[in-house]
Amino acid sequence: MSLSRLSRQNPSPLSLSVTRHLSTSSSKLYDYYSFQPPPTLSPNPNPNTNTNTHTNSKKSQKPQYRPPSSLDRTNLKPRYSDLPFDFRYSYTESSPNMRPIGLREPKYSPFGPGRLDREWTGVCAPAVDSKVKSVEDGPEDPKLEEKRMMMRNRIQGQPLNNAEREILVDKCQRQKTRKQINLGRDGLTHNMLNDIHNHWKHDEAVRIKCLGVPTVDMKNVCSQLEDKTFGKIIHRHGGLLVLYRGRNYHPKKRPEIPLMLWRPHEPIYPRLIKTTIEGLSIEETKEMRKRGLAIPAIIKLAKNGFYGNLVPMVRDAFLVSDLVRIDCQGLEKSDYRKIGCKLRDLVPCVLVTFNKEQIVVWKGKYYKPPDDGEFFTIRQFFDTPGSNFDSGVEEHDSLDGSSKQQEAFGNDD
Repeated sequence: MSLSRLSRQNPSPLSLSVTRHLSTSSSKLYDYYSFQPPPTLSPNPNPNTNTNTHTNSKKSQKPQYRPPSSLDRTNLKPRYSDLPFDFRYSYTESSPNMRPIGLREPKYSPFGPGRLDREWTGVCAPAVDSKVKSVEDGPEDPKLEEKRMMMRNRIQGQPLNNAEREILVDKCQRQKTRKQINLGRDGLTHNMLNDIHNHWKHDEAVRIKCLGVPTVDMKNVCSQLEDKTFGKIIHRHGGLLVLYRGRNYHPKKRPEIPLMLWRPHEPIYPRLIKTTIEGLSIEETKEMRKRGLAIPAIIKLAKNGFYGNLVPMVRDAFLVSDLVRIDCQGLEKSDYRKIGCKLRDLVPCVLVTFNKEQIVVWKGKYYKPPDDGEFFTIRQFFDTPGSNFDSGVEEHDSLDGSSKQQEAFGNDD
Protein backbone atom coordinates (compact mmCIF):
# COMPACT_ATOMS: atom_id res chain seq x y z
CA MET A 1 0.00 0.00 0.00
CA SER A 2 2.83 2.34 0.82
CA LEU A 3 4.45 1.72 -2.58
CA SER A 4 1.24 2.53 -4.48
CA ARG A 5 0.84 5.79 -2.60
CA LEU A 6 4.40 6.77 -3.40
CA SER A 7 3.93 5.95 -7.07
CA ARG A 8 0.86 8.19 -7.24
CA GLN A 9 2.52 11.05 -5.49
CA ASN A 10 5.78 10.88 -7.46
CA PRO A 11 5.29 9.50 -10.98
CA SER A 12 8.30 8.00 -12.60
CA PRO A 13 10.06 9.85 -15.50
CA LEU A 14 9.54 6.80 -17.72
CA SER A 15 5.75 7.06 -17.59
CA LEU A 16 5.86 10.79 -18.38
CA SER A 17 7.97 10.22 -21.45
CA VAL A 18 5.55 7.55 -22.76
CA THR A 19 2.51 9.83 -22.47
CA ARG A 20 4.28 12.68 -24.21
CA HIS A 21 5.27 10.41 -27.09
CA LEU A 22 1.69 9.24 -27.59
CA SER A 23 0.26 12.74 -27.57
CA THR A 24 2.79 14.04 -30.11
CA SER A 25 2.27 11.07 -32.36
CA SER A 26 -1.50 11.50 -32.34
CA SER A 27 -1.20 15.16 -33.22
CA LYS A 28 1.16 14.34 -36.10
CA LEU A 29 -1.30 11.78 -37.46
CA TYR A 30 -4.16 14.27 -37.31
CA ASP A 31 -2.10 16.85 -39.21
CA TYR A 32 -0.93 14.34 -41.77
CA TYR A 33 -4.27 12.73 -42.62
CA SER A 34 -6.51 15.80 -41.89
CA PHE A 35 -8.99 13.60 -40.05
CA GLN A 36 -12.20 15.22 -38.81
CA PRO A 37 -14.66 13.30 -36.67
CA PRO A 38 -18.31 13.09 -37.85
CA PRO A 39 -20.79 15.56 -36.31
CA THR A 40 -22.44 12.85 -34.24
CA LEU A 41 -19.14 12.18 -32.48
CA SER A 42 -18.13 15.80 -32.08
CA PRO A 43 -17.84 16.93 -28.47
CA ASN A 44 -20.57 19.20 -27.12
CA PRO A 45 -18.93 21.92 -25.07
CA ASN A 46 -22.28 23.50 -24.00
CA PRO A 47 -24.93 20.80 -23.64
CA ASN A 48 -27.37 23.11 -21.86
CA THR A 49 -27.66 25.50 -24.79
CA ASN A 50 -29.04 22.81 -27.12
CA THR A 51 -31.72 21.79 -24.66
CA ASN A 52 -32.83 25.39 -24.19
CA THR A 53 -33.15 26.00 -27.90
CA HIS A 54 -35.09 22.79 -28.23
CA THR A 55 -37.55 23.79 -25.56
CA ASN A 56 -37.86 27.31 -26.99
CA SER A 57 -38.71 25.92 -30.40
CA LYS A 58 -41.42 23.81 -28.80
CA LYS A 59 -42.91 26.83 -27.00
CA SER A 60 -42.96 28.92 -30.15
CA GLN A 61 -44.83 26.19 -32.00
CA LYS A 62 -47.65 26.15 -29.41
CA PRO A 63 -50.88 27.51 -30.99
CA GLN A 64 -52.21 30.78 -29.63
CA TYR A 65 -55.30 30.89 -27.43
CA ARG A 66 -58.55 31.34 -29.30
CA PRO A 67 -61.79 32.29 -27.59
CA PRO A 68 -64.88 30.08 -27.91
CA SER A 69 -66.69 30.09 -31.21
CA SER A 70 -69.55 32.11 -29.68
CA LEU A 71 -67.17 35.00 -28.87
CA ASP A 72 -64.72 34.73 -31.76
CA ARG A 73 -65.50 37.67 -34.05
CA THR A 74 -62.36 37.63 -36.19
CA ASN A 75 -63.09 38.54 -39.82
CA LEU A 76 -66.81 38.86 -39.00
CA LYS A 77 -68.83 42.02 -39.46
CA PRO A 78 -71.48 43.20 -36.99
CA ARG A 79 -75.02 42.08 -37.79
CA TYR A 80 -77.36 44.64 -39.27
CA SER A 81 -81.09 44.72 -38.59
CA ASP A 82 -83.50 47.02 -40.39
CA LEU A 83 -86.26 46.70 -37.79
CA PRO A 84 -87.63 50.22 -37.23
CA PHE A 85 -87.71 50.27 -33.42
CA ASP A 86 -85.30 50.41 -30.49
CA PHE A 87 -84.11 47.08 -29.13
CA ARG A 88 -85.00 46.60 -25.45
CA TYR A 89 -84.92 43.63 -23.14
CA SER A 90 -88.66 43.93 -22.44
CA TYR A 91 -91.05 45.96 -24.57
CA THR A 92 -94.04 45.75 -22.21
CA GLU A 93 -92.29 46.26 -18.85
CA SER A 94 -90.19 49.27 -19.87
CA SER A 95 -91.37 52.63 -21.09
CA PRO A 96 -89.32 55.00 -23.26
CA ASN A 97 -91.03 57.93 -21.53
CA MET A 98 -89.60 57.07 -18.09
CA ARG A 99 -86.02 58.23 -17.71
CA PRO A 100 -83.73 56.31 -15.32
CA ILE A 101 -81.47 58.14 -12.88
CA GLY A 102 -78.51 55.76 -13.18
CA LEU A 103 -77.14 52.40 -14.30
CA ARG A 104 -76.19 49.33 -12.27
CA GLU A 105 -73.45 48.16 -14.63
CA PRO A 106 -71.22 49.51 -17.42
CA LYS A 107 -72.73 49.79 -20.86
CA TYR A 108 -71.94 46.25 -21.98
CA SER A 109 -74.11 45.31 -24.93
CA PRO A 110 -76.20 42.20 -24.14
CA PHE A 111 -75.89 41.23 -27.82
CA GLY A 112 -72.19 40.54 -27.32
CA PRO A 113 -69.09 42.58 -28.19
CA GLY A 114 -68.99 43.55 -31.84
CA ARG A 115 -72.12 41.57 -32.77
CA LEU A 116 -74.55 44.41 -33.50
CA ASP A 117 -74.13 47.66 -35.38
CA ARG A 118 -76.15 49.54 -32.74
CA GLU A 119 -74.68 51.11 -29.62
CA TRP A 120 -76.08 50.02 -26.26
CA THR A 121 -77.03 53.01 -24.07
CA GLY A 122 -77.60 51.01 -20.89
CA VAL A 123 -81.38 50.95 -21.52
CA CYS A 124 -81.84 50.17 -25.20
CA ALA A 125 -80.12 49.95 -28.58
CA PRO A 126 -81.62 52.89 -30.52
CA ALA A 127 -82.46 52.46 -34.17
CA VAL A 128 -81.74 56.05 -35.23
CA ASP A 129 -78.89 57.59 -33.27
CA SER A 130 -76.20 54.95 -32.84
CA LYS A 131 -73.80 57.44 -31.18
CA VAL A 132 -75.89 57.92 -28.03
CA LYS A 133 -73.74 57.57 -24.92
CA SER A 134 -75.99 58.94 -22.19
CA VAL A 135 -78.63 57.18 -20.14
CA GLU A 136 -81.57 59.15 -21.49
CA ASP A 137 -83.13 58.07 -24.74
CA GLY A 138 -83.06 60.29 -27.74
CA PRO A 139 -86.25 61.47 -29.38
CA GLU A 140 -87.86 58.85 -31.58
CA ASP A 141 -87.74 59.54 -35.26
CA PRO A 142 -91.28 60.19 -36.55
CA LYS A 143 -90.41 58.22 -39.67
CA LEU A 144 -89.99 55.01 -37.64
CA GLU A 145 -93.68 54.73 -36.81
CA GLU A 146 -94.58 55.38 -40.43
CA LYS A 147 -92.11 52.71 -41.55
CA ARG A 148 -93.58 50.20 -39.08
CA MET A 149 -97.08 50.84 -40.38
CA MET A 150 -95.96 50.39 -43.99
CA MET A 151 -94.20 47.10 -43.20
CA ARG A 152 -97.19 45.81 -41.24
CA ASN A 153 -99.71 46.72 -43.96
CA ARG A 154 -97.54 45.09 -46.61
CA ILE A 155 -97.23 41.84 -44.62
CA GLN A 156 -100.87 41.66 -43.52
CA GLY A 157 -102.46 42.22 -46.91
CA GLN A 158 -106.22 41.79 -47.07
CA PRO A 159 -107.94 41.14 -43.72
CA LEU A 160 -109.29 37.70 -42.90
CA ASN A 161 -112.96 36.93 -43.20
CA ASN A 162 -114.93 35.22 -40.43
CA ALA A 163 -114.57 31.72 -41.87
CA GLU A 164 -110.78 31.98 -42.21
CA ARG A 165 -110.47 33.43 -38.74
CA GLU A 166 -112.60 30.65 -37.29
CA ILE A 167 -110.41 27.97 -38.91
CA LEU A 168 -107.17 29.49 -37.60
CA VAL A 169 -108.51 29.92 -34.07
CA ASP A 170 -109.83 26.36 -34.06
CA LYS A 171 -106.37 25.04 -35.02
CA CYS A 172 -104.84 26.87 -32.05
CA GLN A 173 -107.14 25.34 -29.46
CA ARG A 174 -105.58 23.44 -26.59
CA GLN A 175 -107.07 20.11 -27.61
CA LYS A 176 -105.74 20.52 -31.17
CA THR A 177 -102.11 21.54 -30.56
CA ARG A 178 -99.60 21.90 -27.76
CA LYS A 179 -97.58 24.60 -29.47
CA GLN A 180 -97.66 27.66 -27.28
CA ILE A 181 -95.55 30.66 -26.24
CA ASN A 182 -95.70 31.65 -22.58
CA LEU A 183 -95.48 35.35 -21.73
CA GLY A 184 -94.54 35.69 -18.06
CA ARG A 185 -93.36 38.28 -15.59
CA ASP A 186 -90.77 39.77 -17.95
CA GLY A 187 -93.44 40.50 -20.54
CA LEU A 188 -92.65 40.60 -24.25
CA THR A 189 -88.88 40.17 -24.34
CA HIS A 190 -86.65 40.76 -27.35
CA ASN A 191 -85.74 37.09 -27.84
CA MET A 192 -89.44 36.20 -27.78
CA LEU A 193 -89.80 37.91 -31.16
CA ASN A 194 -87.51 35.27 -32.63
CA ASP A 195 -89.59 32.49 -31.03
CA ILE A 196 -92.76 33.89 -32.60
CA HIS A 197 -91.20 33.94 -36.07
CA ASN A 198 -89.95 30.37 -35.56
CA HIS A 199 -93.55 29.29 -34.87
CA TRP A 200 -94.76 31.20 -37.91
CA LYS A 201 -92.37 29.17 -40.04
CA HIS A 202 -94.69 26.16 -39.73
CA ASP A 203 -98.09 27.62 -38.77
CA GLU A 204 -100.02 30.69 -39.81
CA ALA A 205 -101.05 31.55 -36.25
CA VAL A 206 -99.48 31.02 -32.83
CA ARG A 207 -101.08 30.76 -29.40
CA ILE A 208 -99.67 33.03 -26.68
CA LYS A 209 -100.57 32.58 -23.03
CA CYS A 210 -100.06 35.68 -20.85
CA LEU A 211 -99.74 35.38 -17.09
CA GLY A 212 -98.29 37.47 -14.29
CA VAL A 213 -97.55 41.18 -14.02
CA PRO A 214 -97.97 42.14 -17.73
CA THR A 215 -101.64 41.09 -17.68
CA VAL A 216 -102.51 44.16 -15.57
CA ASP A 217 -102.37 46.13 -18.82
CA MET A 218 -103.45 43.72 -21.54
CA LYS A 219 -104.06 46.60 -23.91
CA ASN A 220 -100.34 47.40 -23.84
CA VAL A 221 -99.42 43.72 -24.34
CA CYS A 222 -101.62 43.42 -27.43
CA SER A 223 -100.41 46.68 -28.94
CA GLN A 224 -96.73 45.80 -28.40
CA LEU A 225 -97.21 42.34 -29.91
CA GLU A 226 -98.76 43.76 -33.06
CA ASP A 227 -96.27 46.63 -33.27
CA LYS A 228 -93.06 44.56 -32.84
CA THR A 229 -94.03 41.40 -34.75
CA PHE A 230 -96.14 43.09 -37.51
CA GLY A 231 -98.81 40.45 -36.82
CA LYS A 232 -102.52 40.67 -36.03
CA ILE A 233 -104.37 39.41 -32.95
CA ILE A 234 -107.43 37.56 -34.20
CA HIS A 235 -108.70 36.15 -30.90
CA ARG A 236 -108.41 36.96 -27.21
CA HIS A 237 -109.91 35.28 -24.18
CA GLY A 238 -108.50 36.34 -20.82
CA GLY A 239 -104.74 35.94 -21.11
CA LEU A 240 -104.95 33.71 -24.18
CA LEU A 241 -104.08 35.35 -27.51
CA VAL A 242 -103.96 34.06 -31.07
CA LEU A 243 -101.50 36.02 -33.19
CA TYR A 244 -101.82 35.76 -36.98
CA ARG A 245 -98.69 36.26 -39.09
CA GLY A 246 -100.30 37.90 -42.14
CA ARG A 247 -101.47 36.93 -45.59
CA ASN A 248 -98.26 38.03 -47.37
CA TYR A 249 -95.82 36.72 -44.77
CA HIS A 250 -92.93 34.65 -46.14
CA PRO A 251 -90.69 32.72 -43.70
CA LYS A 252 -87.58 33.12 -45.86
CA LYS A 253 -88.02 36.90 -45.85
CA ARG A 254 -88.44 37.22 -42.11
CA PRO A 255 -86.68 40.21 -40.49
CA GLU A 256 -83.21 39.90 -39.02
CA ILE A 257 -83.53 39.64 -35.23
CA PRO A 258 -80.20 39.52 -33.33
CA LEU A 259 -80.47 37.61 -30.06
CA MET A 260 -79.49 38.85 -26.61
CA LEU A 261 -76.88 36.61 -25.02
CA TRP A 262 -77.70 37.61 -21.44
CA ARG A 263 -80.19 39.66 -19.47
CA PRO A 264 -78.99 43.21 -18.81
CA HIS A 265 -79.37 44.71 -15.35
CA GLU A 266 -82.33 47.00 -14.90
CA PRO A 267 -81.41 50.68 -14.59
CA ILE A 268 -82.09 52.68 -11.43
CA TYR A 269 -85.41 54.54 -11.41
CA PRO A 270 -86.75 57.04 -8.87
CA ARG A 271 -88.40 55.67 -5.74
CA LEU A 272 -92.04 54.71 -6.07
CA ILE A 273 -92.95 55.60 -2.48
CA LYS A 274 -91.48 58.68 -0.84
CA THR A 275 -91.16 59.43 2.83
CA THR A 276 -94.21 61.67 2.84
CA ILE A 277 -97.12 61.68 0.43
CA GLU A 278 -97.41 64.86 -1.59
CA GLY A 279 -99.85 67.25 0.06
CA LEU A 280 -99.76 65.50 3.47
CA SER A 281 -97.65 65.92 6.56
CA ILE A 282 -95.52 63.22 8.15
CA GLU A 283 -98.14 62.47 10.83
CA GLU A 284 -100.93 62.24 8.26
CA THR A 285 -98.82 59.93 6.07
CA LYS A 286 -98.10 57.59 9.00
CA GLU A 287 -101.75 57.54 9.99
CA MET A 288 -102.85 56.79 6.42
CA ARG A 289 -100.40 53.89 6.11
CA LYS A 290 -101.54 52.45 9.42
CA ARG A 291 -105.20 52.77 8.43
CA GLY A 292 -104.56 51.32 4.95
CA LEU A 293 -103.04 48.13 6.38
CA ALA A 294 -106.03 47.69 8.70
CA ILE A 295 -108.82 47.88 6.11
CA PRO A 296 -110.02 44.62 4.48
CA ALA A 297 -108.41 43.65 1.18
CA ILE A 298 -110.57 43.79 -1.92
CA ILE A 299 -108.77 40.77 -3.42
CA LYS A 300 -105.87 38.39 -2.91
CA LEU A 301 -103.60 37.99 -5.91
CA ALA A 302 -102.47 34.51 -6.90
CA LYS A 303 -98.90 33.94 -8.00
CA ASN A 304 -98.48 34.08 -11.78
CA GLY A 305 -102.18 34.69 -12.26
CA PHE A 306 -104.23 36.75 -14.67
CA TYR A 307 -104.78 40.30 -13.39
CA GLY A 308 -106.75 41.76 -16.29
CA ASN A 309 -109.67 43.03 -14.14
CA LEU A 310 -107.56 44.54 -11.37
CA VAL A 311 -107.69 48.14 -12.65
CA PRO A 312 -111.54 48.27 -13.00
CA MET A 313 -111.80 46.61 -9.59
CA VAL A 314 -109.71 49.36 -7.93
CA ARG A 315 -111.71 52.05 -9.73
CA ASP A 316 -114.97 50.58 -8.45
CA ALA A 317 -113.57 50.38 -4.92
CA PHE A 318 -112.68 54.10 -5.01
CA LEU A 319 -116.38 54.90 -5.37
CA VAL A 320 -117.00 53.86 -1.75
CA SER A 321 -113.58 54.25 -0.10
CA ASP A 322 -110.56 56.50 -0.45
CA LEU A 323 -108.10 53.70 0.47
CA VAL A 324 -107.77 50.30 -1.20
CA ARG A 325 -105.66 47.36 -0.04
CA ILE A 326 -104.60 44.45 -2.26
CA ASP A 327 -103.19 41.31 -0.63
CA CYS A 328 -100.02 40.12 -2.39
CA GLN A 329 -98.76 37.46 0.01
CA GLY A 330 -96.73 34.83 -1.82
CA LEU A 331 -95.72 37.13 -4.70
CA GLU A 332 -92.20 38.24 -5.43
CA LYS A 333 -91.27 41.68 -4.15
CA SER A 334 -90.45 42.94 -7.62
CA ASP A 335 -93.81 41.65 -8.92
CA TYR A 336 -96.11 43.54 -6.60
CA ARG A 337 -93.96 46.66 -6.94
CA LYS A 338 -94.47 46.53 -10.70
CA ILE A 339 -98.20 45.98 -10.19
CA GLY A 340 -98.34 49.05 -7.98
CA CYS A 341 -96.49 51.10 -10.58
CA LYS A 342 -98.98 50.04 -13.25
CA LEU A 343 -101.95 50.86 -11.00
CA ARG A 344 -100.52 54.31 -10.33
CA ASP A 345 -100.53 55.10 -14.05
CA LEU A 346 -103.71 53.31 -15.12
CA VAL A 347 -106.22 54.01 -12.33
CA PRO A 348 -104.69 56.68 -11.56
CA CYS A 349 -103.91 56.69 -7.83
CA VAL A 350 -101.25 57.45 -5.21
CA LEU A 351 -99.11 54.65 -3.79
CA VAL A 352 -99.12 54.60 0.03
CA THR A 353 -97.09 51.56 1.11
CA PHE A 354 -95.80 48.09 0.15
CA ASN A 355 -95.27 46.88 3.72
CA LYS A 356 -96.21 43.33 4.78
CA GLU A 357 -96.61 42.26 1.11
CA GLN A 358 -99.60 44.55 0.67
CA ILE A 359 -100.40 47.20 -1.94
CA VAL A 360 -102.17 50.18 -0.39
CA VAL A 361 -103.28 52.94 -2.77
CA TRP A 362 -105.02 56.25 -2.13
CA LYS A 363 -107.27 57.95 -4.67
CA GLY A 364 -105.91 61.40 -3.78
CA LYS A 365 -107.56 64.71 -3.02
CA TYR A 366 -108.54 65.54 -6.59
CA TYR A 367 -109.42 62.08 -7.89
CA LYS A 368 -111.74 61.93 -10.89
CA PRO A 369 -112.61 58.64 -12.55
CA PRO A 370 -111.48 58.60 -16.19
CA ASP A 371 -114.14 59.29 -18.75
CA ASP A 372 -113.00 56.77 -21.35
CA GLY A 373 -113.22 53.60 -19.26
CA GLU A 374 -112.01 51.59 -22.25
CA PHE A 375 -110.59 48.31 -20.99
CA PHE A 376 -110.50 44.93 -22.62
CA THR A 377 -113.21 42.56 -21.53
CA ILE A 378 -112.51 38.96 -20.54
CA ARG A 379 -113.46 37.77 -24.03
CA GLN A 380 -113.13 39.86 -27.17
CA PHE A 381 -114.89 38.97 -30.40
CA PHE A 382 -113.23 39.75 -33.71
CA ASP A 383 -116.03 38.64 -36.02
CA THR A 384 -119.73 39.20 -36.47
CA PRO A 385 -121.97 38.77 -33.41
CA GLY A 386 -123.69 35.43 -32.99
CA SER A 387 -120.60 33.38 -33.86
CA ASN A 388 -119.66 31.11 -30.97
CA PHE A 389 -116.59 29.41 -32.38
CA ASP A 390 -114.51 30.48 -29.36
CA SER A 391 -116.79 28.91 -26.79
CA GLY A 392 -114.33 26.08 -26.16
CA VAL A 393 -111.38 28.26 -25.19
CA GLU A 394 -109.68 27.26 -21.98
CA GLU A 395 -109.98 29.23 -18.78
CA HIS A 396 -106.91 30.80 -17.18
CA ASP A 397 -105.18 31.36 -13.90
CA SER A 398 -106.43 34.45 -12.18
CA LEU A 399 -107.17 36.13 -8.95
CA ASP A 400 -108.31 34.47 -5.75
CA GLY A 401 -111.48 36.05 -4.41
CA SER A 402 -115.20 35.58 -4.45
CA SER A 403 -116.94 32.80 -6.35
CA LYS A 404 -117.97 35.25 -9.03
CA GLN A 405 -114.37 36.32 -9.62
CA GLN A 406 -113.19 32.72 -9.67
CA GLU A 407 -115.83 31.92 -12.27
CA ALA A 408 -114.69 34.85 -14.38
CA PHE A 409 -111.00 34.08 -14.17
CA GLY A 410 -110.99 30.32 -13.67
CA ASN A 411 -108.15 28.07 -12.49
CA ASP A 412 -105.55 26.32 -14.63
CA ASP A 413 -102.98 23.96 -13.24
